[in-house]
Amino acid sequence: MGDDKLHRFLHDVNGVELPARFTYPMHYVPHELCKIAAQEVMDYALSQELWRGELLAGKMLGVLVVKDNNDELGYLAAYSGNLAHNGNNPYFVPHIYNLLEPQGLFRTGEAEISEINHRIEALENSTKKKELENLRHATITNQRNEVGAMIAAHEDAKARRDELRATGNLTPEQEQKLIKESQFQKAELRRLKKRHRMELELIDQRISDQDSTVAHLKAERKTMSEKLQRQLFRLFVVRNALGESRDVATIFERRLNRLPPGGTGECCAPKLLQYAFLHDLKPVCMAEFWVGHSPQGEVRHHGHYYPACRSKCLPLMEFMLQGLDVEDNSLITKHSDKEVNVIYEDQWLIVIDKPAGMLTVPGKDKEAVSALEIVSGMQKNEKTRAETDSRSSILVPRTEGAFEVHRLDQATSGLVVFAKTHEVQKLLRQQFEQRSVSKTYLALLDGVPPKKEGTINLSLRPNLDDRPRQVVDMENGKQAITKYRVLEYRGEKTLVEFTPMTGRTHQLRVHASHPQGLNCPITGDMLYGTASDRLCLHAMTLSFAHPITGEPMSFTSTTSNIYYDL
Repeated sequence: MGDDKLHRFLHDVNGVELPARFTYPMHYVPHELCKIAAQEVMDYALSQELWRGELLAGKMLGVLVVKDNNDELGYLAAYSGNLAHNGNNPYFVPHIYNLLEPQGLFRTGEAEISEINHRIEALENSTKKKELENLRHATITNQRNEVGAMIAAHEDAKARRDELRATGNLTPEQEQKLIKESQFQKAELRRLKKRHRMELELIDQRISDQDSTVAHLKAERKTMSEKLQRQLFRLFVVRNALGESRDVATIFERRLNRLPPGGTGECCAPKLLQYAFLHDLKPVCMAEFWVGHSPQGEVRHHGHYYPACRSKCLPLMEFMLQGLDVEDNSLITKHSDKEVNVIYEDQWLIVIDKPAGMLTVPGKDKEAVSALEIVSGMQKNEKTRAETDSRSSILVPRTEGAFEVHRLDQATSGLVVFAKTHEVQKLLRQQFEQRSVSKTYLALLDGVPPKKEGTINLSLRPNLDDRPRQVVDMENGKQAITKYRVLEYRGEKTLVEFTPMTGRTHQLRVHASHPQGLNCPITGDMLYGTASDRLCLHAMTLSFAHPITGEPMSFTSTTSNIYYDL
């Protein structure tokens, strides 16, 4: 092919049908061509001793299947970040902009910021600062002792004055003398405390001067860092299929009115597309996959495929994919013409069976109708019917609408309860917050759990660089507890029942897939496992006390049987 970055398939792919449209990189099932290319890339990369150790420690790789000018198939390969401290290794496409260029802007800017870091560190750890802090501590101790000694002396003097007064033999002149003595001692204590305050203020001012210097340096460092980031991201110029070019800083400023996060433009997806567009290659399909061990806290499985990250890549993809015929986002399922299955309803609440792919509440995509909107529409129709049918002998209670109580992930199906009044919403939410609501879920897992039943306790917090993904963080995360029991073994898959004791975002998905959990991702979980047609997670039962009557309420999904038949 004449291009050392463009590789021919080693396997015969003549019988593999091409995809009709290009991959939507934020949510996809990898095409067979991508799977073949990924395996070939993995085999090659792990055979190179220079890279093997670093790759096995954990690295995201990516492949882009393309057609050249002769309409022949091939593929490009990329890695996220750097590999072997290099941004331009053989076999893989290069960086969009090489930050590691010795005399480049990043290196020179980094050196200037490092110099400020050294000055800050020297000031914060200087002998002078420690001496001042020790002096302040010693001064406070001495002052306390001095004040204590004076107060003790004054108390002795007061006791002596009290004894003299108790005799009743004092002349007016003697009494006046005792009063003046008392007044002098009080003034003396005030003067001592004032002198102490002045001594401490002088020491604090010297410490403050040093702290101000550090604060000034930190502010200067922040300004320099932001300026350097902005300058660097002006150098990250990306293209799209229309032949248009735009720098990364401008893309983020126009879409989000902020600077890009650090590392933007260094992921696999933008590197691959950039190289293809610059070399007249037509993108066919794309996939990113993990090699090696999972990072601490995160869920990454060797050989599994993952979507491009949202915080860094989504704005870039929205620009770079322009001009390509891209698959629809399968997460956005249009349910505007689909009714939800009502399990139970009274004048205070409604329980529905939400289908997979439907949002629980409205999201960013205004065309994707949520369960809440559908239920709200049902309430409006019911209210209109009741108001217009004045001859009806049936009393239809007035409701305020439909209000969110809890949520299911868009990809999760099953039971959801909505309140019909704000008061009921408040009462139901209290039950969820107090963990008095009981829920069970059915899930089909990829793999076999180590035990038939047990409890998983792994604290979770959001992945700030890749929302909505969650990471395990036992120090800073919120406690998340899940009970589980195996219902049925199906070869390499397992049907389990989950009972969450807490309600954290993606709790069941992370607890299932994390190595310290079951290490068995839920089938179809593209964020923490392997994508497929659907996420096999279903909210099967829901139990709570009726918010008005206090009566125990328990519901079972009418569609849970399909999960037993998976």
